[in-house]
Amino acid sequence: MISNGDISTDEIQRRCDEKKINIRHYGDGTYGVSLDETVIGSDLIDLLYVFGANEEEAASVLYSVSDADSNVSITGSGHERETPYLTHPVFNSYHSETKLLRYMKELENRDLSLCHSMIPLGSCTMKLNPTSALLPVSLPQFNTIHPYVPSNQTTGYQSLIDELESHLCSITGYDKFSFQPNSGAQGEYAGLCAILAYLRDKGEGQRDICLIPASAHGTNPASAIMAGLKVVEIPMNKEGEVTKDSFKQKIEEAGDKLATIMVTYPSTSGVFEDSIREVCDMVHYYGGQVYVDGANLNAQVGLCRPGDYGGDVSHLNLHKTFCIPHGGGGPGMGPIGVKAHLAPYLPGHPVTGPNPLKSFGTVSSAAWGSASIIPVSWAYILMMGSKGLKKASEIAIVNANYMAARLKGHYNILFRGTNGFNAHEFILDTRCFKNTSGIEAIDIAKRMQDYGFHAPTVSWPVSNTLMIEPTESEGKAELDRYCDALISIRQEISEVEEGKYDVKNNVLKNAPHPMYLVTASNWPFPYSREKAAFPADWLNPYNKVWTGSARANDVHGDRNLVATHNQELKPLR
Repeated sequence: MISNGDISTDEIQRRCDEKKINIRHYGDGTYGVSLDETVIGSDLIDLLYVFGANEEEAASVLYSVSDADSNVSITGSGHERETPYLTHPVFNSYHSETKLLRYMKELENRDLSLCHSMIPLGSCTMKLNPTSALLPVSLPQFNTIHPYVPSNQTTGYQSLIDELESHLCSITGYDKFSFQPNSGAQGEYAGLCAILAYLRDKGEGQRDICLIPASAHGTNPASAIMAGLKVVEIPMNKEGEVTKDSFKQKIEEAGDKLATIMVTYPSTSGVFEDSIREVCDMVHYYGGQVYVDGANLNAQVGLCRPGDYGGDVSHLNLHKTFCIPHGGGGPGMGPIGVKAHLAPYLPGHPVTGPNPLKSFGTVSSAAWGSASIIPVSWAYILMMGSKGLKKASEIAIVNANYMAARLKGHYNILFRGTNGFNAHEFILDTRCFKNTSGIEAIDIAKRMQDYGFHAPTVSWPVSNTLMIEPTESEGKAELDRYCDALISIRQEISEVEEGKYDVKNNVLKNAPHPMYLVTASNWPFPYSREKAAFPADWLNPYNKVWTGSARANDVHGDRNLVATHNQELKPLR
């Protein structure tokens, strides 16, 4: 038994400091303690000491528990598990490190990544994540700090966050940032909540309309509705532009109910819209706020700033423009930058003290979101410097326009700016092929896998099109390879158009072609195995990236949940 259970709060804190232990005090005489697999016996002795036991008593309690009968039964408690678990062979087939290593390598071989070729997903900015910037993530000084530790133990982190905030303010033209949002979508929600809190504080709580162009990211209307706004869509014209007149009409119709407008710049059509400043001024004239989606900031850094051309708030995708790894489920980071008048309404957090009186509340369980990955963007910005960041934006734009120029004679480029150029991405219009050959954008996307490439963004923002964003990370040789693949595919489409191959049985409709299909004894297709698997001169058996499966039924897959952990994996070899 621990005899001195009436130990004071101050003494508990002193003992915590002495033993370098952090516990959570709820303020009502109760405490929260978190333990994980790194805790050992001596840690538990220290913990008992913190709550009043002297070290001899703590050791005695610990060892008496350890020596006790550990066969504790929960039978009859209602908590017994009644279903089998970990029954799949993957959980009991790899009993040596070498076998587990080989299994993990086999899984890795199924993935096509930047290790193999470019990934030009339009509007997703899948750029290089430099190893030098990723290094801090593996350091315990960054990745072992609990988000709730006292602020006097995170002064270094706070300096890093303050520095990054200063850099992002310089880049964007905003006055203040919150690093709490854990994703771009959460940033959108937080930014809109800050706008609504500001409007309510001004006595304009009736403003509840959010205008959003038809080309906006799907998270835009979703975030607006979650924040309690009514979404009004602004249609695009045939050039992929939401015209100034369209904006003006919807703004005037909303009147004193206009809360905000959400725009992406450059637009999702891949062009810098000339009227962006006039539209922002119009929104402000009618009393609304301007939310600029930061998804396409990779075309702006060093060239223009949202805070200068009229933005009141933006989220930044640090996992896009600022090199935190993107995809695979995260971690994402969507800090929001605001002009000075919105700063008092940014999210607060109990860990950093009581929420500011004007804050709308909290959006994440951690005060600074996924803080352990902030060093990636901090390092990237410092290593690039202002000149490097500007050059990166310029090269991203040049790369996109170079690819568009090479492909122009083979595909129609759907939207171009007023000067005939695109921003950092462009859209291939593949809709006409459905009438001439039965080929659709998804067929081209599948066929790209046979060429060793990841497909562009498919059917967005326009259905049955391909959106390409090469970023600044790729050199001319890789851009040419990707263009060559698309040009070769265009020739394959021509072969169907000319009747050389059937509209339902051709190399595009049957793509991709995995190894087990190409090497099978039976070859059921009207074209050669070589045409199927090695359609370009840079492909050979030594560098070929094989897909794990043949063509899947996408519609069926979208509509039917399949528990893949119960499926046997077919070996690639």
